Amino acid sequence: MSTALNGHGQTTDRRSQMIPQINSPSPPPDVERRRNRLPTLNEVLQRQTMAPVDLFSFYIYMRDQQRSVDYLDFWLDVTQHMSLCRHYVRELRRSVLIETPELEKGSKRSSMILDQFSDPNDPAGPSTHKDDTKTSNQQLSAYLRQERQENGGNNQHSPHSSLGSEQSGARGSGDRGPNGERLPRASFMSNGLQNSTTDSNSPAHTVARADLRVSAENILYTYLLPGSEREIILPQGMLNDIIASIEEDGRDDPEVFDAAKDYTFQAMERDAFPGFLRSKALGNLVPPSIFARRILGLLGLFGGFWAGFALIFLDKPKHIRCWLILPFTIGVYCLASDQYSIDPILALLGFSEYTFMNWSRIREPFVRRLLNKRASMVLACTVLIGVALIILFIFVPGKAL
Repeated sequence: MSTALNGHGQTTDRRSQMIPQINSPSPPPDVERRRNRLPTLNEVLQRQTMAPVDLFSFYIYMRDQQRSVDYLDFWLDVTQHMSLCRHYVRELRRSVLIETPELEKGSKRSSMILDQFSDPNDPAGPSTHKDDTKTSNQQLSAYLRQERQENGGNNQHSPHSSLGSEQSGARGSGDRGPNGERLPRASFMSNGLQNSTTDSNSPAHTVARADLRVSAENILYTYLLPGSEREIILPQGMLNDIIASIEEDGRDDPEVFDAAKDYTFQAMERDAFPGFLRSKALGNLVPPSIFARRILGLLGLFGGFWAGFALIFLDKPKHIRCWLILPFTIGVYCLASDQYSIDPILALLGFSEYTFMNWSRIREPFVRRLLNKRASMVLACTVLIGVALIILFIFVPGKAL
């Protein structure tokens, strides 16, 4: 077997054998498949759900209602870092095969052991969620650590045209809109590496090893160091291990963040996701809209009762009292919407509110059916109570004072 040397003095055939073979990107999951249950957090994060329980809606909920969007951004950035590492390994293996085509057969045979690596564009849930995903991540991290040691830990800053530099600059962790609220991430509806893998031979889409270092340091300096821009709370022992691995050991493999990624996933699953499902799968209104309906409902009922008693004691005829239909209907409808966090008419029309007065179509089939049933129940209660109040104040005998 040939033993051509590369620039670092390592044999090319040995290097090609040790580079994990990563499968080509698989097609995205069929998000339109019908499920007879509510989605899990893992399905939401993998973009297997549709509005109003998709990743974009979950981000808006974490930002506006839960006030803990930094944890979700940390999880997404760690997932993006893992995708960057996989992209780097795939490009490295491809470059070795191109440089030494006579070793292609041998390298493929040697890398069959690692053929179970998952799709780099598939950001699965926590690293311990599936055993094969955990094994794949461990093998990827082990290779990156060994490759760094073989290079003597010499990581220079990545060029501006590299993929890692573009992603680190485009991450925009602290980008805010004109009103001061943080803008949603631009990578929700498509994976950040989806387009870059289509033309990986272009110099503008290469990934340097230094990019992995920059990506890991960006995560550390943005979320983990005390006093950082968007510091998240992690157990002190876990935090110390991550800082030591990056700053002292010089590691940049995805396994550095595994424990923190699992911790944030479990925290979101326990503390935020149940409220998200209640808000989006059982209702279609956001808190400011609910509060506005509460105020409008109280004013409507107050106006209805005031006008009703006034018309009764003034002994007005029934055709004039019919105007009470308007305030009682508005009052009962708005208070029912406030009580159940759902606007029944808009829900039956298939709309859900993701920010105040901004509506999107309900596309998740099970959620659509669930909201239709709940909206029908709320609308029936609204009609029943409204009709009872209207009949009472229209047909009660008048008494002139």
